[in-house]
Amino acid sequence: MNVMRSAAAWGLVGAALLFLSGTAAANNGFADDVAFMKKHTKIVLLKDGDAAVAVAPAYQGRVMTSTFDREAGPSFGWINRPVIERGFLSDEQKKGKLEEHIYIFGGEERIWLGPEGGQFALFFKPGTKFEFSDWATPPVIDTEAFELVEQTVASAKFKHATRLVNYSGTEFEVDIERSVKLLGKEDSSKLLGVTLTDGLRMVGYETDNRITNTGDVAWVPKTGLLSIWILGMYNPSPETTVVVPFRAGDEDKLGPKVNDTYFGTVPPEYLKVEEQRLFFRGDGTRRGKIGISPQRSKGIAGSYDAAGKVLNIVTYNVQDAPNGFVNSMWELQDKPYAGDVINAYNDGSPEPGVAPLGPFYELETSSPAAALKPGETMKHTQRTFHIQGPEEELDPLAKKLLGVRLDAVKTAF
Repeated sequence: MNVMRSAAAWGLVGAALLFLSGTAAANNGFADDVAFMKKHTKIVLLKDGDAAVAVAPAYQGRVMTSTFDREAGPSFGWINRPVIERGFLSDEQKKGKLEEHIYIFGGEERIWLGPEGGQFALFFKPGTKFEFSDWATPPVIDTEAFELVEQTVASAKFKHATRLVNYSGTEFEVDIERSVKLLGKEDSSKLLGVTLTDGLRMVGYETDNRITNTGDVAWVPKTGLLSIWILGMYNPSPETTVVVPFRAGDEDKLGPKVNDTYFGTVPPEYLKVEEQRLFFRGDGTRRGKIGISPQRSKGIAGSYDAAGKVLNIVTYNVQDAPNGFVNSMWELQDKPYAGDVINAYNDGSPEPGVAPLGPFYELETSSPAAALKPGETMKHTQRTFHIQGPEEELDPLAKKLLGVRLDAVKTAF
């Protein structure tokens, strides 16, 4: 998450964040979260046996939360109840509040478009400064509802049309399509290449996200390209650790193992980097972000909640990227297409006395930069799996998928 970049920026919204943090961090059950959300917005509930996913059309077809037991199970998505309850504000009401820049509804899987910063930024208008006072989330991924166009018991499809202008003044006419589909245990086993035994409870879902150039002009690197950016907000805990496996190799050929400079270097008590994997805290106590380059990525990231005995896995469709990946750093960039493909974010107080946004932690994936001719489409697919059960059954899954045993995850810090 790239919401804030400086202590000064946080000072502008400190009071708002103190208000937001009160009940937002509470980890309620799935049924309770769904009942709350239905009081304030339409919720599309997708079901497959006991598993369920709650999707909000008004929040861009975002997966708000999911569970393996819709009656009595946990809620895996972080839900920002104060913002949902308050709803949308008028322009006058938003002045001086965080909502001037972004509505943080929460939700465990949402679609954004990149890049955020740089000369081709979507979050800064032409002529503005790369400072928080000028930063704003485009309405299409913040306040505009997506249309529900298809629905079955276990799937839903949404669409939306928009026009965007980047920092360099390039205009984009874009159609967005987003589908959410529940994945059963048998399909999940095949997709992950593992055996999900009867002793494991799980929920899995896939989102198919597409952008189409509906204008008359081709999108070219010289004037800026878009990307599909999928972000998930999860409930943190002191016993949650993010694990990202990556390709080993010479940094001269593959680049750094990890980019940990988004919010300043992450200290070793929050980030441990080995030859083929890294461990990153998901406890919501210190703000930090890391990124994995496409040259290093294995197409998978995950986390383990040792208290709940839940293994979380995120995968995406690895595809050719002839134009690289967009760079979202808040600066004029020498390499605007040298961005990361996987990111993880841990929320926390940005400075003493200022509340965190959540807290929550995030796993994120991005599509390649989309150099699309009129009528062409780019697709980015992300799959999310939450698997709960005895550690003796989860351990071989962690070893196969993330290349590490659970004991090593639990003792990483």
